[in-house]
Amino acid sequence: MSSKTLLPPAFWFRFNFECPRIPGIPRTNKKGGLLDLPESCRLPATALLEGQKPWAEIRAGWNPGGLGIQVTSTGKSGPIIRDEELPEGSDGVQIWIDTRDTRDIHRASRFCHRYSAVLVPSGKSFLGVELRHREIHRAATEPTGVRADKVQTNAVKTDDGWRLELFFPPETLHGFDPDVNRKLGFYAMATDPLRGDQHLGVGRDFPVTEDPSLWNTLEMVDRLG
Repeated sequence: MSSKTLLPPAFWFRFNFECPRIPGIPRTNKKGGLLDLPESCRLPATALLEGQKPWAEIRAGWNPGGLGIQVTSTGKSGPIIRDEELPEGSDGVQIWIDTRDTRDIHRASRFCHRYSAVLVPSGKSFLGVELRHREIHRAATEPTGVRADKVQTNAVKTDDGWRLELFFPPETLHGFDPDVNRKLGFYAMATDPLRGDQHLGVGRDFPVTEDPSLWNTLEMVDRLG
């Protein structure tokens, strides 16, 4: 009898990640990063459940001014790759956020967002970021009034990879209101054309890019990071 399971281990879990409150982000100190999120903001590496070695670390923090996401890639060899037509074929990250964390829907609502952040080679140390708010396939409705141009971004090269920081103020996420709801549906996919994707939860064997019920929960807590 084969010991191989029909479903990957991550499928059996719906993760609830704590997202600490981080005052002072986004930061304005030009010598530092946009977020510089602490260790307390690091999300678990769910790739370990699949027996994979994680190459991307994701951290998340919030305050009333918005949500900060920081992705750090390590162990990278080769150049930064950008595919102008296919974000999944580029170095960067894709993020899905449901500002209502609705667990019983299979088609995206007006509270669901998909952002892609593609790294663009730019100089010796710094990287450009091409950020877009993208449609979600089979969405029942689309969010309105989203100001994707208000997302703040920062990316730098590191000794063995890159670090990407994104800060989403309320006008970039329809329905974002911590006074009303502290739980967000959240899914992330870090992309590297040479190493493949790293998923926060189940992978592309399932319709994670369009089904909010497969996303995780990001709970904004008052515990300071």
